[in-house]
Amino acid sequence: MPAYAIAQLNDVQLGPDIADYLMRIDASLEPFQGRFLIHGAEPEVLEPGWTGTIVVIAFPDMAAARGWYESAAYQAILPLRTRNSTSTAFLIEGTKDGYQAKDFLARIMA
Repeated sequence: MPAYAIAQLNDVQLGPDIADYLMRIDASLEPFQGRFLIHGAEPEVLEPGWTGTIVVIAFPDMAAARGWYESAAYQAILPLRTRNSTSTAFLIEGTKDGYQAKDFLARIMA
């Protein structure tokens, strides 16, 4: 199943470190078949409580997502982002094709 790296970013301090991070992140994704689904777009907030911006990166599976995050290439640039923003990041597995909300109910009731 696909997996995603998701980050919520606040208070990003644009400068040389963030520019360096942005110049190097694509190369860190390449070996793991990662690709940006959402990056740099302003959300249309429909319900209160959301702040910041979001980044979503897709991977073929959780092993690839974890491999990217733990890779030497990404770990080398990660401090460039964390020192220059307030952020929360996580990896999460997606759903299979044809998934419906009732599938969740069936899973938790089993």
